[in-house]
Amino acid sequence: MAEGVVSIVVQMFSNPIIQELKFLDGVGDKIQIGQTQLQIMQGYLKDADARQGRSEAIRIWVASVRDAAYDLEDVIQIFILKVASKRKPNVLTRFTRIFIKGVNLHQIGSDIEKITTKISQLSSILPSLNLHQTTESGGGTFFQRQQERRIAYPHIVDPHVVGLAPETEILATHLIKEKGPRVVSIWGMGGLGKTTLAKQVYHHGEVKRHFDCFAWVCISQQCQAREVLEEILTKLISPTNEQRQEIAKLKIDQIAEWLWNTQRERKCLVVLDDIWTSDAWSSLQAGFPKNEETGSRILLTTRNKEVASYADKNGFLFKPQSLNNDESWELFEKIAMSETKGKYPKIYEQKKELGMEMLQHCKGLPLAITVLAGLLARKDTVDEWNAVHKNVYAYIRRGTDLGPDYIGEGYEGVSWLLELSYDNLPYYLKLCFLYLAQFPEDYEIPVSTLTKLWMAEGFISSASAEVMEDVSYRCLRELVGRCMVQVGKNGSSKKIKTCHLHDLMRDLCMLKAKEGNFVHIINYSIASGAKETPNSRVRRLAIYLDRMVDTYGWGKDENYGHVRSLLYFVPKFSDLDLKVTKNLVRSLLRNFTMLRVLKFEGMYVRKLKLPDEIGNLVHLRFLSVRGSDIRVVPSSIANLVCFQTLDLRTWLGTKIPIGNVFSKMENLRHIYLPKPQSAREKRLLFATEAVNLQTVVNIYIQASSDLDDFVKLTNLRKLGVIIFDGGEKKEKGTNIIFKHLQSLSVNSWLGDLAIPWNIVLTCPNIYKLHLEGRIAELPKDLMCLTNLTKLTLIRFGNLKDDHIKVLQKLPSLRMLFAIIGIFPASLVCSKGGFPFLECLYLYHLSELKEWKVEKGAMPSLCRLQIGHCLGLEAIPDGLQHITTLKKLIIEMTHPEFCRRLGEGGEDFYKIQHVQFVIITNILPNHPR
Repeated sequence: MAEGVVSIVVQMFSNPIIQELKFLDGVGDKIQIGQTQLQIMQGYLKDADARQGRSEAIRIWVASVRDAAYDLEDVIQIFILKVASKRKPNVLTRFTRIFIKGVNLHQIGSDIEKITTKISQLSSILPSLNLHQTTESGGGTFFQRQQERRIAYPHIVDPHVVGLAPETEILATHLIKEKGPRVVSIWGMGGLGKTTLAKQVYHHGEVKRHFDCFAWVCISQQCQAREVLEEILTKLISPTNEQRQEIAKLKIDQIAEWLWNTQRERKCLVVLDDIWTSDAWSSLQAGFPKNEETGSRILLTTRNKEVASYADKNGFLFKPQSLNNDESWELFEKIAMSETKGKYPKIYEQKKELGMEMLQHCKGLPLAITVLAGLLARKDTVDEWNAVHKNVYAYIRRGTDLGPDYIGEGYEGVSWLLELSYDNLPYYLKLCFLYLAQFPEDYEIPVSTLTKLWMAEGFISSASAEVMEDVSYRCLRELVGRCMVQVGKNGSSKKIKTCHLHDLMRDLCMLKAKEGNFVHIINYSIASGAKETPNSRVRRLAIYLDRMVDTYGWGKDENYGHVRSLLYFVPKFSDLDLKVTKNLVRSLLRNFTMLRVLKFEGMYVRKLKLPDEIGNLVHLRFLSVRGSDIRVVPSSIANLVCFQTLDLRTWLGTKIPIGNVFSKMENLRHIYLPKPQSAREKRLLFATEAVNLQTVVNIYIQASSDLDDFVKLTNLRKLGVIIFDGGEKKEKGTNIIFKHLQSLSVNSWLGDLAIPWNIVLTCPNIYKLHLEGRIAELPKDLMCLTNLTKLTLIRFGNLKDDHIKVLQKLPSLRMLFAIIGIFPASLVCSKGGFPFLECLYLYHLSELKEWKVEKGAMPSLCRLQIGHCLGLEAIPDGLQHITTLKKLIIEMTHPEFCRRLGEGGEDFYKIQHVQFVIITNILPNHPR
């Protein structure tokens, strides 16, 4: 990890201001010395990082190098910011000395000299550590060469399943057996594929047809019983908003009783994934029927056989077997060698021989095979495979203790394959990977947020002409391709939306992060016990907050001047009561002077005004108060000229100072403004010089001005505008074309205005379009949006037959959401219409009575969801011809409608080929 820190600092020396500083007497020579020393040291740090876990002397040396590099970075950053603040915006000069008036060059020179002296002393120790200089062969950096090479396998989640079919059938049979076991448990060590197997069972066709409702929950090591029981109940009953509010007020015993009764009355399947202790099960069992026959079942996965036995002494326990040699090779070959096979037979045979030998050391563990194969998939030559082969042997001979539960099981040493994969990462990916250690266990990490955090931390180089966001996303794809990170969800454009770490990979991440003092986690969970005081040199803090905890004393008196990143994580539940005071927030802002990242999301601080001290955090690059209760942002926020990302999407809206508070934020790339609560709110002026701006969300514009304010922001990728009526409409709007815009949201509902299509049509390349407001017309020019894959229509008024004809001709549309509006009484989807539509969601559509789908319409439809369309008499006959339809969800409709869909009902023949049919929240009988 120190290699990454030093590399980032070395890159800083290319800053134009620092280049000018090199020519100043008394400072320039000291900067040059520091740069040279770090560059020499860079070559040894890759080897040092890999060996520090096995040598205390190397560990201490690496920590000292890392801290010296951080200190040098701090001095340089402070100087750059002071000089940059004195020159005029957007004016570059070769004469930096003009702008150093008031800057203490002597002090800067003295600080740099102290650090370079320390670095020089550390360099003198190198020979005694017996470190080897490592460089990338072939010229250029590893990163540059990776960009030029095709990423062969950027796998998503669980794409390769081998050998699970027989086991899946066994477990499914036990679950659906009439008088079968109440609890079916899958147990075994981490990485054995327990969750993968559970997913296969959960989605098994017979299982889906047998049970009425389903719930899948992940149980963390610190199981919070109320939250888990509430989540299960919510998933089983799909509550209305009123029921959600009722559940939030209930005590744990009331939730348990409701959950108990639900499982007695209906056939429910509940999956408890990764339950750690018998105590955790004890805290949950009150919500599950025990000593009586029900049709409900529990599928449980755990690492501990004792937990599986304790959950139900009469339950069915199943331990997945490790993959045999043939299965191991099948999985390995799919990931590592699919492109070599058949094309290069000689190379294939050589690699196969090496691969078969290396596989012996994986012990048939699916995760170990997947990680090793992911590593080798990126190695093109036989020589590179030989090098990995030798390293695998070295790692395996050393072995490792996975804990007392696994001694003698034949798994010793397997975890070293994970560390081998980490050691093989280039420095920039090591930093990105270690950053994931800050996120809580079982946390689905939003990729959009994660990539912005990496950028704010300086992990992503902006030296090339490539957009930083693209580089950052590619880093994630590389980690996924190496099987270091798993994909959670994909977005409408097939990009990765959320990600997470497998348990064993997270263990490795936490170990390496702690080893390098990369991050410190302060857990304010009630069950977490005493709080460990962070090392004074720690640069990143992650704060886990629980309900009903008092954080008042933390951070008040300590000096955290070295901390660069402060991330808060709070539970997602509605009855959260965090005793976070205004004084605490003010003290945090005062003490964290070098902070670059502040994630203050979901914090309820009782109508807090963000303190004026926020303006002192001049190094801040990322600030998110999303979902918090911050009501006012002070004018001092205009001082934060380093901002890249600013997210102000709070619960009830936030007042922002009138005037152009963003004018000096030249580095601003993403800004999310609070959504106005009414059309009467004053318009926020917006005229920034941030030409690299990528995202603007919830910005007010006049219907008459179109996008005049954005004439310079032609690099926008995501834009969310709120239209209000503000004057006479111009005869001709601004002739702007947003070629890079990918996502557009237009809201004219607050002002009760029709959607202005001239704004939509200025964005020819969008793939995601969200419209909220009346649709007076649907122009045929809409078909020119050839990349449009996702369209959301909300409160759209009355759609006519002509509108539907336009929609079904959109050439690339894959997802269509129609929510709250009026469809034609008789809706017709014509033959050939919606050719690529995969997902269709119809909700609260009044007047819709008859729906006809002609044969050949929607040939790609996979998912159909219909909710609260009370006038609809039956599903269309044409669904029987859509063989691609895999999932049908019907919710909030009449019992008669549902009866027709049941086996033996009049409409059953239309959907009998659909694999998953889910009917929820059936309304009570009433006259129609």
